[in-house]
Amino acid sequence: MEFISPKVNIDFVKKMKMAAVISCIIIVIGIISLIAHGGPRWGIEFKGGTSIQVLFKKPVSAVSLRMSLKEAGFPQTKIQKFGRGNEFLIYSAKFSSGVKNIADGIKQALRSSYGSDFEIRKVDIIGPKISKDLKKKGIMAMIIAVFAILVYVGLRFQFRFATGAVFALIHDVLITITVLSLFNFEFTLDIIAALLMIIGYSLNDTIVVFDRIRERVRMAKKISRKLALNRGINEVLSRTILTTLTTFFIILCLFFLGGGVIHGFAFALLIGILSGTYSSIFIASPMLLVFKGELLPPPKEINLQEKFKVSP
Repeated sequence: MEFISPKVNIDFVKKMKMAAVISCIIIVIGIISLIAHGGPRWGIEFKGGTSIQVLFKKPVSAVSLRMSLKEAGFPQTKIQKFGRGNEFLIYSAKFSSGVKNIADGIKQALRSSYGSDFEIRKVDIIGPKISKDLKKKGIMAMIIAVFAILVYVGLRFQFRFATGAVFALIHDVLITITVLSLFNFEFTLDIIAALLMIIGYSLNDTIVVFDRIRERVRMAKKISRKLALNRGINEVLSRTILTTLTTFFIILCLFFLGGGVIHGFAFALLIGILSGTYSSIFIASPMLLVFKGELLPPPKEINLQEKFKVSP
């Protein structure tokens, strides 16, 4: 099935500079957003504390819930609406001699204010030492993944091809973090898992494009590097768009129907899939031209005098 004819001739290389400027603007906006928010909004896994997911049987406002907990001795409690119904996520970073006392105290406060008109769906308790360890391991997992990809692409193609792939992967991660920060999503272990999946998806798309570019160069070594890049990208454009749309609609269903538990995870994947497709075309592939004649072999020069030389 061909969504776009392989004979289409779009000059992607010409749009490389504009794409780079747009990406830089988005990343700068993300940096400003992170500074404004005081850094990433870490989830309970990375900052420690007690998180309680509560479902109320009757309509309850976040304001009245916050006042009830404040009167019960929990003034620093954060409350977030969870899902579409009367479900809330109550978070407290306060630690005492017994961490479980926080969860028990919040439950008691809820019983005093709302009786039995609520249901505790989930309780997460993570200490400060464990949260620091999880944050360190999550960041290390992403660094190791990018380094492993650099080695893999370098061995399969050339090490200089890997540079374009790594630039694209870093671009996708930064774009996803930017959007998550702008929409004030928490950075949880689910988000780290989503970022690792985005890296894998983006790499797969980039490898397909690289394969076709290399094939174009081998089949017609006399064409210019820009033409080889454009031909390779245009020939896999239909495959790239169909794969992206299929994956995007599946994740979109998870986003709307999967519930609040995977809401952030699905949202990160939606952004990452779009960014991964964009970067494989406008970031990874045109990056090959940054090295000029080093990445793709130069066109063969034909010596016409020798070719048409007549022996005496």
